[in-house]
Amino acid sequence: MTVKIITPITQALSEGIITRQQLRELMQRSDAPPVKRLGLWALLLIISSSLIWLSRDNFLIGPAMFIQGVLLVHLFALQHECVHYTVFKTRYLNEWVGNLCGWIILLPNLHFRYEHCDHHTFTHLRGKDPELIPLPKSLVGYFWYLSALPYWYGRIASILRHSLGKLTDEDKRFIPVTERSIIYRDARLMLASYAALLAFCVVLGVWEVLLYFWLLPMALGEPVMRYIRLTEHVGRPHTADMKHNTRTTLVSAPWRFLGWNMNYHAAHHYASSVPYHALPRLHELLKEHVHVEPGGYWGAHKEILAQLTGRQPRCDEMPQQATQE
Repeated sequence: MTVKIITPITQALSEGIITRQQLRELMQRSDAPPVKRLGLWALLLIISSSLIWLSRDNFLIGPAMFIQGVLLVHLFALQHECVHYTVFKTRYLNEWVGNLCGWIILLPNLHFRYEHCDHHTFTHLRGKDPELIPLPKSLVGYFWYLSALPYWYGRIASILRHSLGKLTDEDKRFIPVTERSIIYRDARLMLASYAALLAFCVVLGVWEVLLYFWLLPMALGEPVMRYIRLTEHVGRPHTADMKHNTRTTLVSAPWRFLGWNMNYHAAHHYASSVPYHALPRLHELLKEHVHVEPGGYWGAHKEILAQLTGRQPRCDEMPQQATQE
């Protein structure tokens, strides 16, 4: 028996939840909105960098680096949109910006694109979704994940492995044979560029710039991204039905800005070709047909914690459901 994956947007069209005309309008791309958004993000980064510089001799440098880190790790949200080619109308801009974001946050763009494609095909299905974040076994596991230490270990190990020309069995499931040499090349170029940058900064005697404006902020900010990533699917049923396996969280405008509207995650999974700026409109059409958490990120974590503490049944103890053909 094979699993037949439900195509959510086809289902929505057939059920009359959305019309083809509405979908076509929502899919319109433009270069103007992301350029404005990136300009504001860059301004915020200049401000946070200035705060780090001004507080370099006192205890306020910690909070300043944390703010910088939150801005930096949210480049994941921008890269995520770029791998869908939905940020810019101009295709090469999605490629260029996606690769730049990936370089900054240690996430090679091409590998992420192939991995993410399988995530959308097999969303939250155990043994098939390569991005599936399992429900932690305990509160200790929950806080261990939020520390981001296992995430960084996995990221660095993956780049090193690919630079040596090796893939995991999971990698081999979603990376085409014809693209594997490019995956290896990207990892080697990434490592070489990091080494060259470090050597350059050491020679000039400015290695502290890397530490205080990039590496330490990333380490401080990544737990925030782990906190957000848990809210997308963790604690939801392992089923192919997008109405149940994905969570939309209603959050405030600053979080929507930083996350490129990825809090409307169910809408994104319903129609991943709809650009980020149209997701709020798509959400309005779908909100009665998807799982919506009005309590924001903390509301989603309360559901997760209820499962960890036994106040709700654990999603991973329920049978995995899928439509069979």
